[in-house]
Amino acid sequence: MPRPKDDFEELYPCDFYTAEELLDDDQMYSVYEIARLLQGLDVDAELDVGTEEILLDWAIPWVMRNADDLVVGEPPSDEEPGYYGLKSDD
Repeated sequence: MPRPKDDFEELYPCDFYTAEELLDDDQMYSVYEIARLLQGLDVDAELDVGTEEILLDWAIPWVMRNADDLVVGEPPSDEEPGYYGLKSDD
């Protein structure tokens, strides 16, 4: 159900990192690692399943929004996710 803006003590701009701001040029990241980075966490931060699912709700659209700046690497196995990294100018 929608809520009035007055219900919130403070409102913040809806700014997201660009791919270049978030990812290192020479690294590839799983969507789980990207989810953590978007929240300012270490890529290997321990999260409970519920929190990780919420963070993925932010990370998946971010990957789609930044797809033009990303490359995709095949997952190491069928049980693991693919990896994303910055597209190089080469």
